[in-house]
Amino acid sequence: MLVERPKAVMMLGGVVHVVLDGVLNVRILRVNCLRMFHLVLRGKRRGGEGDREDHRQKHGGGKLLHGPNVARSPAGGQVPKVLAPREERGGACSASAPRRAYTGNTMTTPDASPQPSQKRYFFEKFGITERLLERCLGEALSAGGDYADLYFESVTATSLGVDEQIVKSASQGTSAGCGIRVLSGERTGYAFTDNLSPERLLHAARTAALIASGPAKQPVQGFLETSGADLYPVPLGGFDLDLAARLELILRADRAARAFDPRIVQVRAGYSEELRRILIAASDGAFASDTQPLCRLNVFVIAKEDALSTKGSAGGGGRAGLEQFRGSKSPENLAREAARGAILQLGAVPAPAGEMQVVLGPGWPGILLHEAVGHGLEADFNRKKTSAFAGLIGQPVASSKVTVVDNGTMAGRRGSLNVDDEGTATQETVLIEGGVLKGYLSDKLSARLMGMSNTGSGRRESYQSIPMPRMTNTYMLAGDDEPEDILRSVKRGLYAVNFGGGQVDITNGKFVFSASEAYLIEDGKITAPVRDATLIGNGPEALKYVSMVGHDLKLDEGIGTCGKDGQSVPVGVGMPTIKLDKMTVGGTGR
Repeated sequence: MLVERPKAVMMLGGVVHVVLDGVLNVRILRVNCLRMFHLVLRGKRRGGEGDREDHRQKHGGGKLLHGPNVARSPAGGQVPKVLAPREERGGACSASAPRRAYTGNTMTTPDASPQPSQKRYFFEKFGITERLLERCLGEALSAGGDYADLYFESVTATSLGVDEQIVKSASQGTSAGCGIRVLSGERTGYAFTDNLSPERLLHAARTAALIASGPAKQPVQGFLETSGADLYPVPLGGFDLDLAARLELILRADRAARAFDPRIVQVRAGYSEELRRILIAASDGAFASDTQPLCRLNVFVIAKEDALSTKGSAGGGGRAGLEQFRGSKSPENLAREAARGAILQLGAVPAPAGEMQVVLGPGWPGILLHEAVGHGLEADFNRKKTSAFAGLIGQPVASSKVTVVDNGTMAGRRGSLNVDDEGTATQETVLIEGGVLKGYLSDKLSARLMGMSNTGSGRRESYQSIPMPRMTNTYMLAGDDEPEDILRSVKRGLYAVNFGGGQVDITNGKFVFSASEAYLIEDGKITAPVRDATLIGNGPEALKYVSMVGHDLKLDEGIGTCGKDGQSVPVGVGMPTIKLDKMTVGGTGR
């Protein structure tokens, strides 16, 4: 049963989310400060939610799927009804822009081979037609509005968990739905439904249209479709659903962890995968479809000696199938790494406290860069003037040795996408170059309101969520220093090579991170491992103290999940070995 339309509407700005399945769900997000959007409704209503930033660093989740199809309309005018490839306009965001993939310390450009259109999946399985897309967009703009889009999603997910050599959880499931968005100035109307019948889709479109108040816009007349690079191919039939092969992966990890040391007393291992199909059609003529694979294997262990217990964890994954779990990502290697970390902590000494030189190791320590700097460079925070980096483009914000990029075009990486969740091709975006702030990560809304280019950074957790600027794979480029020379240059300090959790305040850049693996540096040499070390600082300030940057750029093993405004998306991080001349370390030692 569909809910009835509101009998009264009061609009003062903001965003409304509506789910059309018997219960109306209204979420309120503030735009700037105290603006609100309010609906007076007949029928049921579930509560509201404020605009807030979730900076929890998480290590879970994952998603699984295949190749891109991107389209954009010519500037202005009606969109001709053509479904053949066409030459894209120039610019960094075009589908034909060069893409570079990480292959060690260098970048290479993958082939941009056309892939079969993924739209057929939705057309054949759910009966979606081009005419229905046009009708829905027409209804979405029936009350005016500047822009409208449709986001279709179908997800097949598998999850397995083993605890103490016993299978404790196993699940497989599918979900599908559509989110419809209307933009009117800074306001966003959003409705979503898990029923893809024409009646429900049209009703959702009319509900989202309530955000606007003006003459109807001309309905879209057709779409133009083109192909881009294929960063994560999968078989045309998708992945097989053989649970036995997946279960064997985590049982191998369990056995390897237990064999590492008799002091390992508990082992948990889990595997998750997701095959995500999307289709996007927009009133500006954009049309894109993609199938996106993602999977992850993770291991958690507890070690015990006398009364002391410690823990360790490791994981790996990416946008590929089971074949990726070899070498450094094999179940045995991940299990040994988790066990090594736990055993190491049994002999660790308390971390020293105070201001000192800090060396960050390559790879996963890039999470500190992601949290302390990356979120502050997302355009929505800068548009609202809530970021510590607002208004600083063109100004020095870091040491001249620091160059930071966000790159969504790296083949097979966890944070990579052929297209973002607004149908825009992803790209490599230089955020900080030689210490100077060059730009922000933007989606369509922020790009339009701020008068900047769209970096293809619009991402969402699912069809139930609005897109917003998000990171993909964020890392610092390599420098020229030898990692050994960096360590030798430190008289007394801390060497942090792995991190657990942390948090950051976007408004001022202040952060606190806990190091899960760190060592003392004494007279240029790594000595005792330490426990309970925390790094405390300010993102923009900390980068100014980077004095040495190694040539050993490394990306993480594919374990990052980023949280923002209640939405979680997979991301990648990385950095080379770097030295910070000054940082506050929290600990209980001397």
